Amino acid sequence: MVEKKHITGIVLAGGKSTRMGTDKGLMEYNQKPFVQYCIDALKPLVSEIIIVSDHSGYDVFGYERIEDNIKNAGPLAGVYSGLKHSKTAYNLVLSCDVPLIKTAILKQLIDASEDTIEIIQIESDNRTMPLIALYKKDCSSTFYNLLQQGEKRLQYAVNQCAVKTISLKEEEQVYTLNINTKEEFKTIQNEHHH
Repeated sequence: MVEKKHITGIVLAGGKSTRMGTDKGLMEYNQKPFVQYCIDALKPLVSEIIIVSDHSGYDVFGYERIEDNIKNAGPLAGVYSGLKHSKTAYNLVLSCDVPLIKTAILKQLIDASEDTIEIIQIESDNRTMPLIALYKKDCSSTFYNLLQQGEKRLQYAVNQCAVKTISLKEEEQVYTLNINTKEEFKTIQNEHHH
């Protein structure tokens, strides 16, 4: 079991979402911003949290915010920037568009860690999710080289490392729901009234 002190939480809050017309991580669900759900899920498992975003609106959350080292190269560049900046060997990476995420889901990634594995990602509903994953800091050199070659696909980069995939049970899949469109947002607002 990897100890908390060896894990950093990295929240990718990216830039503006064209499909949402607003900054996704700052959107609110039940009066709470998406990014806060990510922070709350990570907190019990990590020693520090870094938010990767070029948007100063995220400074209100009180965590260190770093900008993308490489502009406009998508999530791969975001993960790379976070890993490069991290001081710990292990890093829980989370995109800010999964407001239903739970600590228990993230803990499965940590529980599954092994020395020879560089990345552990979630698979939900037959889709691998490299943006709900545990990354070793060492991956950053592989990612850097790929970015230098113009590679932008995160899943492709992940597959160049020693990767292991954890499949969620059917009843856990709801927690990994990506909210990318106004329609998807309406779905959770209607279905998950507490």
